Amino acid sequence: MTIQISKRAKTIKPSPTLTVSALAKQMKAEGIDVINFGVGEPDFNTPEYIKDEAKKAIDENFTRYTNTSGIIELRKAISNKLKRDNDLDCNPNDILVSPGAKASIVFVLMTVCDSLDEVLIPSPYWVSYTSQVEMVDALPVLLPTNMSSNFKITAKQLEEAILSLNRPKVLILNSPNNPTGSVYGKKELEEIAQVCLKYNILVISDEIYEKLIYDGVKHVSIASLSPEIREQTILINGVSKAYAMTGWRLGYAAGPTDIIKNASRIQSHTTSCVNSITQKAAVVALDKCEESIFIMREEFQKRRNFLVEELRNIPNVKCNMPQGAFYAMPNVPYYLHNNKKGITNSIEFCEFLLKKYKIAIVPGSAFGADEFVRFSYATDMKSIKEGLKRFKEGLLESISHGL
Repeated sequence: MTIQISKRAKTIKPSPTLTVSALAKQMKAEGIDVINFGVGEPDFNTPEYIKDEAKKAIDENFTRYTNTSGIIELRKAISNKLKRDNDLDCNPNDILVSPGAKASIVFVLMTVCDSLDEVLIPSPYWVSYTSQVEMVDALPVLLPTNMSSNFKITAKQLEEAILSLNRPKVLILNSPNNPTGSVYGKKELEEIAQVCLKYNILVISDEIYEKLIYDGVKHVSIASLSPEIREQTILINGVSKAYAMTGWRLGYAAGPTDIIKNASRIQSHTTSCVNSITQKAAVVALDKCEESIFIMREEFQKRRNFLVEELRNIPNVKCNMPQGAFYAMPNVPYYLHNNKKGITNSIEFCEFLLKKYKIAIVPGSAFGADEFVRFSYATDMKSIKEGLKRFKEGLLESISHGL
C-alpha cells in the first residue's frame, strides 16, 4: 500500500538559502575550498555573557518545561525592550515566545488566516513567507518592487492591490529587509499604516534585523505610529541576528491579546515551549549592554561598503547600497541573457559559479527576483575579497567565447 503525500506537503519547496548553505558546507567537508555567501547568520560567536547564563541555567537544573508562551522573566524583558527601543507599551501577556521567528510567523498566520484568505507580500521577499502562507491554505499575493524604489512598496501600490483582491487579510512587512537590505522610513510607514487601517488589514511586521542598520538610519516599528495601528500589528522579532544566536532558536510575536492568546494555544499543541535554557540566556541578551551588537554592526558596515563598491566596479552589474541586514542584491541580467554557457536563469547561474568557481550565492529567483543574486556579507573580509575575485572571473568567463 502506498500512502499518498498531501497536496500541502507537495507544494512546499525546500528553503533555497538553507539548501545553498548545506551544499557549501558539504563541499567544504569534502575538502573543497568553497566561499559561502549564502548563509543568513552572523559569523560572530554568541557573546560570552549570554553563554555564561546558559551554563548557569544548566547548573541550576533549569531544564524542564516552561509556560508555553515563555517564562515571565523573558516576556518582561521583551516588554522592556519594546518600550526602550520601539516606544511600545506591551503587556507581557501579549507576547508569545516561539522556537524561532519562523515559528512565530506561522503560528500567527494559522491564527488569523482561513482558507483562500489573501496575504500581501512585497517582492523581493524572504524565501519562507510564501511557503508559510501556503502552509495555512492562504494565498500569497506578491507586490513587485524594483531598484528605483529601493525595493519598497508605496501606499498607493498597496491600496490598488487590496482593491483588486477578493479576501485581503494580511500584509507581511519586513524592515530591514531580507534579501534587499532596504529600510522603510517613518513617513513611508505612516502612509502604509493608513491604508491598512482603512481596509482592516493586519500587519505582520518582521523586524528581526532591527539592530543591524547603517549610516545613521533609524529603525521605526510601524506598530509605534499610533494606538490604532498598534492594535492591528503583530511585531515579529528575536535574538538570532542581533546577538548571534541563530542556533539557539528563539523568536517572539507581540500584538493584540486575542491573536497572541490563540497563537499560544496553537503553539501548545505543536512545539510547546522554547528550550528553557535558551529562554534564560535570552533574558540576559535583552537586558544587558549592547556593546557586542555595536561591534558586529561596525564590522558589517565595513564589509558592506567594500562588497557593494567592488560589485559596482564590475561591468554591467548594478547594486543598491543596502541600509540594513547583511545582504546585497546585485542585478546581473546582462550575464543571464548574454552568456555563452546556455545559462537561462539565476539558478543555473549560481550552479555554474558554485561548481566552477566554488562560491555559494543564492539565486534571485528564490526571492521572486530572477535577474538578481543575493550575497551575504556575514563572512570575513578575506573570504569576501577572494569570493568577489572569483565572482568577477566567473562573470567574464560566462560571456567569453572558447573558454
